Amino acid sequence: MSIDELKKLVCDALEDLKAEDITMLDVVGKTTVTDWIIVATGTSARHVKSIANNVAVEAKKANRAPLGTEGENEGEWVLVDLGDVIVHVMQRQVREYYDLESLWSVDAVEQRREQDSL
Repeated sequence: MSIDELKKLVCDALEDLKAEDITMLDVVGKTTVTDWIIVATGTSARHVKSIANNVAVEAKKANRAPLGTEGENEGEWVLVDLGDVIVHVMQRQVREYYDLESLWSVDAVEQRREQDSL
């Protein structure tokens, strides 16, 4: 399965259970852990758990079983690690607090320039 096919599978699984604000982040060259991060919002702990579980189930059906999952007990933030794609399903207040989109959009070159000017 290609990365594009895996991203589509994840997005379809997220949309199937009405995940909100689905965002894909290309992190190639920013980390060696993964190539893509997909962030989505659930409306409650139960919704977050259900969405993340659906991603895991659909990945298993496609012979891409998750390497691991974290956070499913609390349901505030569940991470599903699919290797090339890592999925974060979060409740809105948790997503706003951690703001992963801003964190991963910071470019290392920009950081270095800011440090040089200090």
